[in-house]
Amino acid sequence: MPERSVIGWDIGGAHVKAAVLKRGAVVDAAQWPCPLWQGIDRLERVLDRARARWVSLADHEHAVTMTGEMVDLFAHRQDGVQRIATLLDRALPAPRFFAGDAGWHDACGAGRHWEHVASANWLATARHAALVLRDREGVLVDIGSTTTDLVAFRRGQVLVASRSDAQRLQRGELVYQGVVRTPLCALAQRIAWQGAPLNVMNEFFATTADVYRLTGELDDAHDQHLSADNAAKDLPHTRARLARMIGLDEHDGSAEQWLAFARAWRAQQLIELRGQLERVAADHELAADTTVVSAGCGAFLVDELAPACWRRAAYGRDVARIAPGAPATVAGWVQVGAPAVAVAALYEQEQR
Repeated sequence: MPERSVIGWDIGGAHVKAAVLKRGAVVDAAQWPCPLWQGIDRLERVLDRARARWVSLADHEHAVTMTGEMVDLFAHRQDGVQRIATLLDRALPAPRFFAGDAGWHDACGAGRHWEHVASANWLATARHAALVLRDREGVLVDIGSTTTDLVAFRRGQVLVASRSDAQRLQRGELVYQGVVRTPLCALAQRIAWQGAPLNVMNEFFATTADVYRLTGELDDAHDQHLSADNAAKDLPHTRARLARMIGLDEHDGSAEQWLAFARAWRAQQLIELRGQLERVAADHELAADTTVVSAGCGAFLVDELAPACWRRAAYGRDVARIAPGAPATVAGWVQVGAPAVAVAALYEQEQR
């Protein structure tokens, strides 16, 4: 029987990421928007798109991690894990669910071990990075559309004792800020406009996607969700959304002034993320030559967050392996969808 490839799945509340691995190398990777809070059918639609891309999902093994159980579609997290696992068990042949310290489980086992399955995608990525970079001390910095994970590792082991989201929020290892979906009012209560600080309007007028779209750092391919006002994502509409945050309109400033304003929001986010990273580094007494492993669609911020003396590594270049002949777009999606790659790689290694 020919060796089957493994598809790794990261089922999030806003996106589904997937990666196809064969003998440890990524041959394809993708991400689809999946606003799971709107209904479980959103996940079914994504699976249809994956089936169209990879023809027969039955020809692959499947390794799954998730964070989607957190969305308010579900009564509680246990309900979310069970319903997601049940749906995937119907759609995929014998999927195996990553439960961190509790190993791998089928759909029934995932329901019983839901606390280990819930929101464990960060652990898969960090374990994979720690194993590949086993001779190094480091910290994974995965900045996504919605959240940032900060996970220390040393000598092939993840150092953090936290496992639940609540524990990680307490330790600063999980920061609910990203570069696409975060409402701007979560970044600061006061912000400077033309040298004068103003109170921020606590309304869902704009998101971090508007900031990084204006600075030119957000890849169009990663800008997959509707804007805050459901309007266009061109520069005039982007400026208009930023202007609303301080009670102005787009015509009240020049393009240069709105760019400077976007950079002020960017600086606020850097301050917050840098402070959280410093806390994690101090907690684990990371050395001056520690390695920072960047991942996520916000990886472009990592160089400015980490101390200059730290060594740089990228998940998509230094941890994951990309198969020769893979499409040119795969490298970018590997960096963005690190948990999907990691869960497939870990599963494949443990089956050898």
